[in-house]
Amino acid sequence: MSVSIRSRLFLVFLFASACFLPRALGQQLSAASASEAVIASPDASISAAASASPEAIVTPETSVAPEPLPKHILGVIPNYRTSPSLTNYMPISPKEKFDIARKDSLDRGTVVLAGAFAGYGQLTNASPSFGQGVEGYAHYFGTSFADLVIGNYMSEAVFPILLHQDPRYFRRGIGSASSRLGYSVGQIFLTHSDSGRTQFNYSEIAGNSAAVAISNAYYPDNRSVSNSAIKLGMQLGVDMASNVLKEFWPDITRRFSRKHRQQLARN
Repeated sequence: MSVSIRSRLFLVFLFASACFLPRALGQQLSAASASEAVIASPDASISAAASASPEAIVTPETSVAPEPLPKHILGVIPNYRTSPSLTNYMPISPKEKFDIARKDSLDRGTVVLAGAFAGYGQLTNASPSFGQGVEGYAHYFGTSFADLVIGNYMSEAVFPILLHQDPRYFRRGIGSASSRLGYSVGQIFLTHSDSGRTQFNYSEIAGNSAAVAISNAYYPDNRSVSNSAIKLGMQLGVDMASNVLKEFWPDITRRFSRKHRQQLARN
């Protein structure tokens, strides 16, 4: 994938996460904060939490099973490696790590994204040696799809297995919008080992670095050190924005679903 494609994706995702998400989710996050207060103080008034949102009440005597997560974000972005929370953490096997990478790589959304990246790359003539026309588009599509697949396997399977790290993104789900935003961005640099300890996310950094290095074999027009560094930075930026979407997407869908139900009730 060319630098220009990654940069535009990064800007779109970053704008959405930094500007739209915190404001759009204010009511849900207030309810989550009330829920936190009930958990932290068993003697706190449950009615206060109920006034914020009856759905947010959690007491020491009750436990709420995490809601199932959608397999796609925005209907396209694969969402197979997101976990609802870190509660009762259990590691996954090497086979399960490869299963995550396989599902992300062979998902219909990955094919759609590769097709979109290929179209944009051809439109901007990102790699002149690929040419134009059907043959040129096929070349752009093949390399774009290879970028996605290699990146997935390196950062979600190969390096997590070698380094005994967990490739999943664990949602925080509670707290203020800013704290959740900071948490989701920070998970690019922090992850969990298979033993549950917090570690530097070597799998993300090394995995994407390896993917960029491999991509130099099929991008003859973009093989400089500076270009590789830019591609790595953009990939990490896109992954940051992806984490933000994973963190807030259930809140977004719940918010609009609630509005839809209210509109139906009024009609």
